Amino acid sequence: MEITPFALERWFAEHEADNLMLAESGIRPLAPGRFDLVPEGMGYVIPTNGSPELRDRIGERYGRGADEVLLTCGTQEANFVTLAALMGEHAVVVTPTYQSLHALPEAFGSVTRVELDAADGWGLDPDAVAEAVRPETAVVVVNNPNNPTGRVHGAATVEAVYEIAADAGAYLLCDEVYRPLADAGTAPPPAASLGPYGVSTCGLSKGYGLAGLRLGWLAGPPEVVEAAWQWKDYTTISPPAVSHRVAEQVLDPETEATVLAENRALAAENRERVDEFVTEHGLDWSDPPAGVNAFVEAPEGFYGGRSFCERAVAEADVVLAPGEAFDQPEQFRLGFGSEPAHLEEGLSRLDAFLDRHA
Repeated sequence: MEITPFALERWFAEHEADNLMLAESGIRPLAPGRFDLVPEGMGYVIPTNGSPELRDRIGERYGRGADEVLLTCGTQEANFVTLAALMGEHAVVVTPTYQSLHALPEAFGSVTRVELDAADGWGLDPDAVAEAVRPETAVVVVNNPNNPTGRVHGAATVEAVYEIAADAGAYLLCDEVYRPLADAGTAPPPAASLGPYGVSTCGLSKGYGLAGLRLGWLAGPPEVVEAAWQWKDYTTISPPAVSHRVAEQVLDPETEATVLAENRALAAENRERVDEFVTEHGLDWSDPPAGVNAFVEAPEGFYGGRSFCERAVAEADVVLAPGEAFDQPEQFRLGFGSEPAHLEEGLSRLDAFLDRHA
């Protein structure tokens, strides 16, 4: 088993410490003072799969019970243990996407990629998924809303892809970590609610502003949850007690509604500001309807996304995410989930940088 170096994380490790970040992929952090951070104990007081009460509360949003939910240390671990449990000889992965969603199955077997159509607003064609599925396909992997484009695949598309996977006896794994930021009325149904072959992963990082807690989950059929739990016994064992305590509070229905309303409003405000910026500079972008990420086409005069991002760091002290980290060398990813003043400072620096290179 060989794992590919994580290009985006290595890029951040090299540049994020001393520069202004406009590549963060989540909403701004919530203030710790909003929560009681003291758990009842700091020992092994939490079941390794999470407390039944919290799992039951999470399961309700998928129409599933507590035994069909596994708590993890972030969505990243949820994806890892799910893919470790499900992956056989072959997977179909919709790209561009967060690197781990194709690198992990590639470490276990072979992968066929289905590319989103940039000319169609980064849309997903279910027929392309059907053509990629093989008799030995074990899992189809989708990220919805999509990172890096912010594209939301609607209910008809998600349901069509689910039926394709189910007909082949394969599971649909949908990373839905940005789904909490989608408007409740327009968000497509989560994969885990679609039937016995649907698996959803999510967490508190991107939509809730609680990335430092590293609290995530997967929801799906009991056999998948049980198999993933077997893997988790060899990784982090149990969720952190402090993170579990905060999750109990933020996922209280009233608190959750308040937090997500605040975060959606911030995302919408910042998106309008980014729209003004890219329009002013004549840049094409993915015009995301949800989430806090956008793909922006690298300006003319640069040798692709990485060239542009390297110059932006060197001359403007602004960190963006090169499109090469998503196998899209003509793009860069811009994150706009920060506080408005932080975003404004970063765009101001980029504005001066672009004017110098006009």
